[in-house]
Amino acid sequence: MTILSPILAVAVAVAPAQVSPDITGAWEGRLSVGGQSIRIVFNVAADGATTMDSPDQGARGIPATSAVEGRTVRFTVSAINGRFEGLLAEDGRSLSGTLAQGGVSAPMQFQRGEIAAGPSRPQTPRPPFAYRSEDVAFDNPAAPGVRLAGTLTLPQGSGPFPAAVLVTGSGAQDRDETILDHKPFAVWADVLTRRGVAVLRYDDRGVAASTGSFLGSTVADFAGDARAAVDYLLTRQDIDHGRIGVIGHSEGGTIAPMLVQDGAPLAWIVTLAGPTVSGGAIIEEQAHLIRVASGATPEQDAALGDLQASLMRAVADNADDPAAVAREVEAILVAAGQPQAQAASTAAQMSSAYYRQMIAHDPSDSLRAVRVPMLALYGSKDLQVSADQNGPALRALKPDADIVVLPGLNHLLQPATTGLMAEYGQIETTLAPEAISTVVDWVAARSGL
Repeated sequence: MTILSPILAVAVAVAPAQVSPDITGAWEGRLSVGGQSIRIVFNVAADGATTMDSPDQGARGIPATSAVEGRTVRFTVSAINGRFEGLLAEDGRSLSGTLAQGGVSAPMQFQRGEIAAGPSRPQTPRPPFAYRSEDVAFDNPAAPGVRLAGTLTLPQGSGPFPAAVLVTGSGAQDRDETILDHKPFAVWADVLTRRGVAVLRYDDRGVAASTGSFLGSTVADFAGDARAAVDYLLTRQDIDHGRIGVIGHSEGGTIAPMLVQDGAPLAWIVTLAGPTVSGGAIIEEQAHLIRVASGATPEQDAALGDLQASLMRAVADNADDPAAVAREVEAILVAAGQPQAQAASTAAQMSSAYYRQMIAHDPSDSLRAVRVPMLALYGSKDLQVSADQNGPALRALKPDADIVVLPGLNHLLQPATTGLMAEYGQIETTLAPEAISTVVDWVAARSGL
């Protein structure tokens, strides 16, 4: 699930100094985009750990790196292909340089301050833990150069233990599926391992400690990474090879049935807000629900809905032809009144391999192939993957699936008011207790616990 829209980044050369100064602190600047002023904050801890926030977009804690050469300071955010390079002022209180992303750049100044305390996230697990935790790494043999780094949590004892692989949603995600300071996969690993289930979670390719490139990868590539995670568990003697399941959130819920269809020896699967219709249908319904929740009139909703449907058809009908997608999308947007440059930029993004495959993918074949127990969990206030759209579709495809819709929960399975993404970071709860108990009890029962 992607929150942050493209921001920017590229470089400006500056003269090095002899001594590299301390840049610990919060560096805040304002970026002018489309007439709006958007705050960008880089947080550098005393140990060098660096994150980026975009508070006005509701995004916090995005993994980043920082480097200092003399008075030249660089911040890199691989998840959004972003970079800042600038010159530190003599007094050490400001940075002047260029912020860039994807070939677009803009001048930027940052002022130094103190790192603000993050929002309260009381469910994030804290040591000491009542289980073992092991850093692991494994290769995807189908993708040379992709080595996935993760964490395997194991109950006390010698095993062999039932196990779960956690598969993240869309966007560049770390092993905890960190978003807005929430760490839902760390919470899932904690509650499941305490119940007796070993849990493997891993950084997406090209994110944090995993190698390879996230950019340019497709859902099929990510499914290959998830299969590599399952195969890694099959090499371990402390894992019961007959009791391995997969829990996928959002796009990860699309990947879980793909693994079964591909022959992965899974005992069960759980989808959390998982799509069961095509990506194009998901996007159309998502856009409609967000417009309505944001106060659009019926006339505005209908007009924008027609435009969205035209764009989805242009992508789906030309899924194997990126040039045709770009050409048709740009023409549709220009006809709708978008400036040429903006239409061309949007068309380029929508013609990417990832986007074309995501929009055109129909999960019905993989869902029909599932012959193992399946739990599908939805929130009634999920505006991104609608329970009303996807629950009935799954029921028609797999009548024996356990489909649970929990009232009042959003796409992250938090208790919500509107379900809009702007609420995600404002809610202290990472996972609603009823969501946790539903999944953990179901998995424990299928694992013989």
